Formats: sequence, C-alpha cells, structure tokens
Amino acid sequence: MEVILKEDVNKLGARGDVVKVAEGYGRNFLLPRKLAIQANEGNKAVIVQMKAASVRKSAKEKTQAEELAKQFEGLSAAFQKRAGEHDQLFGSVTSSDIADAIAKRESTWTGGRSSYTSR
Repeated sequence: MEVILKEDVNKLGARGDVVKVAEGYGRNFLLPRKLAIQANEGNKAVIVQMKAASVRKSAKEKTQAEELAKQFEGLSAAFQKRAGEHDQLFGSVTSSDIADAIAKRESTWTGGRSSYTSR
C-alpha cells in the first residue's frame, strides 16, 4: 500500500513523502490517526502543489531574514545590569531591552514583533 505522509513519522519518512507500507500498518495505524492519506493521482498532485508552495514560502522567509540581518550588520549595544560578587547577573537582558537599544540608535527600525519609528 502506498501512502502520502501528512506528518513526520519516526523511522518511516517526513511530511509529504510517498512511502510503501504494509496494508495493516497503513489501514490500522496511519490512516485512522490522520498521519497519512492513500496515494492516488489526485492526492499526489495536491502534495506536489503543497511542496512547491512550501519552497516558495521558505525562499521568501529567507530573503526577509537576510534583509533584516543586513540592517543589524555592524550594530552593537552595551547594557548596564546589576551583578553579584562573581560577575553573575541578577536579572537578564530581555528582548525589549535590545529593541529599546536599537530604537535609540536607529531613527527607524521595523522588524520582529514591534515596529519603531523616529521619535
């Protein structure tokens, strides 16, 4: 029996793979748990489209991440926090601390969860 995996399955394959499995394993385990669907021409076409969409999405995310990395290139920040005897911090540097430091250095910065503009 050939099935198309809808989720990653240990020792079998990754999501979107077309694998050949025993009839009982496919019918009694994979299909009822919605881990796979039967491989037929219609389902194979849908999987090909899903893989293409996934590739396009990951390429778009990669270009966005590279653009964001260029914005941060050469950027550094120093933080003053309280520390103990052995130079161990009492608190932590949070993401909001980093975002505030970037906002103070740059007049405009957009990215992440927040958007900062010139003050």
